[in-house]
Amino acid sequence: MFDLSPRHRKIQEIARAVAAQVDEFANEADECVEVHPGVLRALRESGLARQVVPAAYGGETEVLDPLSIVVVREALMYSSAHLDSLFGMQGVGSYSLAVGGSDELKSRWLPQVARLDAIAGLALTEPDVGSDLRGVTTTIQAVPGGVRVHGRKSFITNGGAADFYCVLGKEDEGYSMVLVPADTPGLTITRGDDLIAPHILGELDFDDVVVPEGNRLGVPGKAFSLMLQTLAVFRVTVAGSAVGLAQAALDEALRHAKTRQQFGRPLIDLGAVSQSVALSWTEVESARAITYRAAALAQSDPLAHLDYSSIAKVSATEAAGRVVDRSVQIMGRFGLVRGSKIERLYRNARPLRVYEGATEVLLDSLARRLSKGVS
Repeated sequence: MFDLSPRHRKIQEIARAVAAQVDEFANEADECVEVHPGVLRALRESGLARQVVPAAYGGETEVLDPLSIVVVREALMYSSAHLDSLFGMQGVGSYSLAVGGSDELKSRWLPQVARLDAIAGLALTEPDVGSDLRGVTTTIQAVPGGVRVHGRKSFITNGGAADFYCVLGKEDEGYSMVLVPADTPGLTITRGDDLIAPHILGELDFDDVVVPEGNRLGVPGKAFSLMLQTLAVFRVTVAGSAVGLAQAALDEALRHAKTRQQFGRPLIDLGAVSQSVALSWTEVESARAITYRAAALAQSDPLAHLDYSSIAKVSATEAAGRVVDRSVQIMGRFGLVRGSKIERLYRNARPLRVYEGATEVLLDSLARRLSKGVS
């Protein structure tokens, strides 16, 4: 198994304390499609958002440590998907700024991200573009006085709640990214679709939005790599979230199996139930080990170890789906009660297999890598 360092254990302890603080209103928070004030307050006071910002701009470490982010997301997701998303998106939404922004732009926004005084957003997907981001139709164009953005972004996490968005678009034959503050004229934001697991989602319309030239992120026409770097660092952290959710589901099932009496004995004494619990434990620990290992590899060179991040993401999110389904089955009718923790975990588990790389897309990519002799 993978052993955490004392520093990572300390970060984990802080994250678990925040999760415990939020746990009393986690059901309410996970139904929110706007930022829950109690979650925001607890996360802000913890200082955990410093883990997703470089030290030069108020963060914790000079270079972001994916393993630190993983252990935080694991602890937060154990309690609340809303809490986990608010933390995770501070990193996902600001990473391209941290890597590709000017010193002036980073100095303006990143300290606010670290303090959670500004909420970050990343605008990639579009109504007709999901996994194939090279198909984006939003355009970015140099114009007198700045950079113009035109197009529509869809299913954007933190849409309507974020203070700024890092936007991917086509520029001539390449891809560019720019930072667009939420209050920029021409940007219209409407609420997104309701999901089975409530989530802050927005639809973003950029009607010839113009921002200063200094809001560019990365090299014009060559910023697709910024998006890839974001995925390389944060994809494995989704696996951390999945491990936290799976552990929560296992703990719920185990508690029920030890206290629920059937046929004159606790459910845990029934062979089928005990084996289901044991199998879930096996899958949780396996997913945790591979996730920690992939996160540790990602720190030195995220792009070079993207395969392992993808493997961890597939392994952990698919395991979480199986574990929570098994837990519902163990709990019988009690697992079907609307508003129960296990029911909430069941719904929250499903999106994990889709966002930041759907299982099928990642497996297809891994298969191509294998066919080239990479392993």
